[in-house]
Amino acid sequence: MKITHLSTYGGYGEVGSTVLRLDQSLKSSGVESAVVCLHHTGHSTSANVISSGLFGRIGSKFNIFAERFFSKILTRKSSAPFSLQWFGRSAIHHPAVRHADVIHLHWVNDGFLSPKFLAQIDELEKPVVWTFYDSNAFTGGCHDHQNCENYHKECGFCPLLKISGKNDLSHKTWARKKRAYSELNCHIIAADKLMADAVKLSSLMGFREVAIIPRSMSKVFKPYLKPDAKKILRINSDKFVLMTSFTLLMNDLFRGAFNLIDALNDLAARPGIDQSNFELVILGSKLGETLPEFPFKTTFLGSVSNDEHLSKCYSAADVFIVPSLQDRLEDGVMESLSCATPVVAFETVGTLQVVRHLENGYLAEYGSMEDLATGIEWLYHDENAPDIQKEARRTILTQFSEGVIAEKHLLLYQSLIDLQPK
Repeated sequence: MKITHLSTYGGYGEVGSTVLRLDQSLKSSGVESAVVCLHHTGHSTSANVISSGLFGRIGSKFNIFAERFFSKILTRKSSAPFSLQWFGRSAIHHPAVRHADVIHLHWVNDGFLSPKFLAQIDELEKPVVWTFYDSNAFTGGCHDHQNCENYHKECGFCPLLKISGKNDLSHKTWARKKRAYSELNCHIIAADKLMADAVKLSSLMGFREVAIIPRSMSKVFKPYLKPDAKKILRINSDKFVLMTSFTLLMNDLFRGAFNLIDALNDLAARPGIDQSNFELVILGSKLGETLPEFPFKTTFLGSVSNDEHLSKCYSAADVFIVPSLQDRLEDGVMESLSCATPVVAFETVGTLQVVRHLENGYLAEYGSMEDLATGIEWLYHDENAPDIQKEARRTILTQFSEGVIAEKHLLLYQSLIDLQPK
């Protein structure tokens, strides 16, 4: 079996790293796997770069920056990115693509596979799999549809565009994608149920088959002995360490910081809770933001870019708290469980996929700060904490390890190959 992955970036960022992990896992299973990317970042030694030579590299960088430049000047200031997909590069002439049994598309924005070049792939008459990491493939340009439902129809009246209307750029991009997708037969992979449900509601992709295959966890995220990990962070080993991330706290839409403060104030006022026994550790920096006071001693760790050190940070915690009410599965949940640290979070679509109530963590009633505090208190008093920690780690090993996720891909690839005319 020969699998070729197409991704804008090789080894760069969350998606690039995910693609390379899958590539390596498939190779370990005896599959001939290759990654073809638009841009080489220096970290992707195993990836094939489609833009070879000086002019090729210049062209790929031009596509990336031109796409970002025009998107920026045509959209409003927003946390949700938007892609026009005016610029692109064909991939069908690369040997690894032409000789593949299955072509696996990943994140192909930033000047790689525009709708025109996506349609070309169907000329090769090979099974095509496409993993969606965000909403862009089935919208008129946005990468996070948030609460907008325009993608259910034909887009238009886009809230992200400076000039918005029935036939705005989002509708025109939607129309280009519709024409391209009519010539592209592909099977979709969604990383979670939330994404799968959004795909099924979309006018562009709702009629296609969708498989749910989560992203694998990197082997770098593994547990360390808690006393040793706490020592690295200069925390007394007797302290019960609460951990969260600054990103979750400063989610303005769902008031993450205030959710956590309310829950911790509730916890601190309970009988049997000695505030001096607790320490709150926050991944990330305050960055000048003014936050209300927390009831426990609080340490901001700053930005942690090294995953090995980040694993030690998670391992130092006795509980990882997710105060956000968003439905998406936060990366910190998976990373924390992988490091044998239980998670306390609200019961949402995202957390329900991973956190098992009273087994590897605690799922609080949606929106109840009192119940969030109860989850923390349960872990603090529970004498079976070591068993809960082991179950957290076991969840990742049995459901989200690189080998397990590679096997799920292999089953999908083989089923598509078997459907090909003999």
